[in-house]
Amino acid sequence: MIFGIGTDICDVRRIRASLDRHGERFAAKVLAPGELATWKVRSSRWPERGVRYVATRFSAKEAFSKAIGLGMRMPMTWRSCEISKLPSGAPVVVLHGALKQWCEVRGLHAQISLSDETDYAISFCVVESRPVAQAALPARGDDAAESASALRPS
Repeated sequence: MIFGIGTDICDVRRIRASLDRHGERFAAKVLAPGELATWKVRSSRWPERGVRYVATRFSAKEAFSKAIGLGMRMPMTWRSCEISKLPSGAPVVVLHGALKQWCEVRGLHAQISLSDETDYAISFCVVESRPVAQAALPARGDDAAESASALRPS
């Protein structure tokens, strides 16, 4: 059953301005540790690609926060929600700490889609609920650790 949906569009130019003004401090506020490492690598090779990476993650986290109905208030925080990718390249929501527990108790799993162009990044998220007994089962995939911490369809 659908628990909630969320969408967000982000102006990449706004993210670029924040990065220009605050540098890594801004990125570290918005990105989880794994995302921050990826951002550093991308930014060092292709600065514009790094800006779009932050913009898509910003947008995806906003869409997810809307889908779960919390917005940006506890237990939802920028760093407790990570947008990673599966070996196939598909994006996946990975949760940490209190937000992960909050979603597990409710049997929630998310599907997320993100895209970007020169000036805009956009994301769409669908969060579904399933019985908690089903939610405890490992999600489909070949990496048990990943499936235990990722919110994705089974």
